Formats: sequence, structure tokens, C-alpha cells
Amino acid sequence: MAQSRQRNIVERLADAGEEAIQRIGTAPGADRLLGAVNTMRDRVDDLQKRMRGLEALEKRLGSVERRLDKLEGKGGGASTRKTSSTKRSTTRKSSSS
Repeated sequence: MAQSRQRNIVERLADAGEEAIQRIGTAPGADRLLGAVNTMRDRVDDLQKRMRGLEALEKRLGSVERRLDKLEGKGGGASTRKTSSTKRSTTRKSSSS
């Protein structure tokens, strides 16, 4: 008896949900709303794919940073970085002149 009563409640809720969806579908402007929702879903999927790609880039960046730290430790530390950045800025100035 309890199962049939509960089943009736579930069936009523399901029917009410179906009716609500049908009413939304026939409302003016509903097609624009549904189109916007579908577009948003596609954009979120694309964003998730891009974020997964960032995780791989972060791992690669971490390994490059570790290699750079090793090289700086052997090659003299921060003075090597200053020299390379100075060369870059000088090259940029001379090429633009």
C-alpha cells in the first residue's frame, strides 16, 4: 500500500514536470532561451577541454622551471638571467630603430 501511494506521488511529479516542460516550449521566446542554453552548454564543454590542456602545460612548465633552477645553480645563479634579459632588451631597441 505504501509503495502504490509513493508511486502515485512520483508519477504525479513526473507528469507535472512534463507539463512544465511543454509549457515552456510553447511560450513565446522559448526557442531563443533554449538556443542560448544549448550554446552555453557547448561553451562550457569547450572551456572544460581547454582547462584540461592547461593542466598538461602546468606540468611541462614545472619541469622546465626545475631544469632552469639546476642550470642556474651550476652556471652562476641570477647573473645569467640578468645578462640574457639585458641582451634581449638591447636587441629589441636596435631592431626597432
